[in-house]
Amino acid sequence: MSATAKGTILVVDDDRLVLATLVHGLAQAGYHVIDADNGNDAILLAREHRPDLALLDIRMEGMSGFDVAETLRDKYRIPFMFLSAFSDDATVAQVKALGAVAYLVKPLDIRQIVPAVEAALANVGARRAAAPPAAPVPAPMALDPVVAMAVGVLMHRYSLTRGAALERLERQAESEQRAPAEQAERLLQAVELLSSSGS
Repeated sequence: MSATAKGTILVVDDDRLVLATLVHGLAQAGYHVIDADNGNDAILLAREHRPDLALLDIRMEGMSGFDVAETLRDKYRIPFMFLSAFSDDATVAQVKALGAVAYLVKPLDIRQIVPAVEAALANVGARRAAAPPAAPVPAPMALDPVVAMAVGVLMHRYSLTRGAALERLERQAESEQRAPAEQAERLLQAVELLSSSGS
């Protein structure tokens, strides 16, 4: 691993083209990247390298991304985010239950993923430090998982940048006199309702 790398990222996707795109984009952004195209290899690599963050596809042959996430969380305490083409209510509910730091809906642009990875790592680092950072940190860097998921939904639905999506969520929360986390929860519930009524 290069001493100058920003951190180690484990990328897991059974689509080799998606995997290659993610690996290349994250490496270009300065990360040390390890990759796997199945859940079993992902867990072996996680145990060996102890990455700072894992990016997991959800639907894979054999072990699903959910299975991998559970092992990473329980055995190795490695934070993870999901990349998936699915945003149905059952998927969103499981993502929340597992404690993902973010959830991005495919198709994805690597320009969306790199800021999301940076924000997730900053959020994880802030949690581990358990102390406020010395310098002011932009709001997207410390999103709780529910807010991060809602921001991902808004980014996808309205083709917004992460910052613009967060601003939109905060404006909605303020106009309805709610905390951002509460507004995010309501947004996710609305998405779940729409996807269940549309199925």
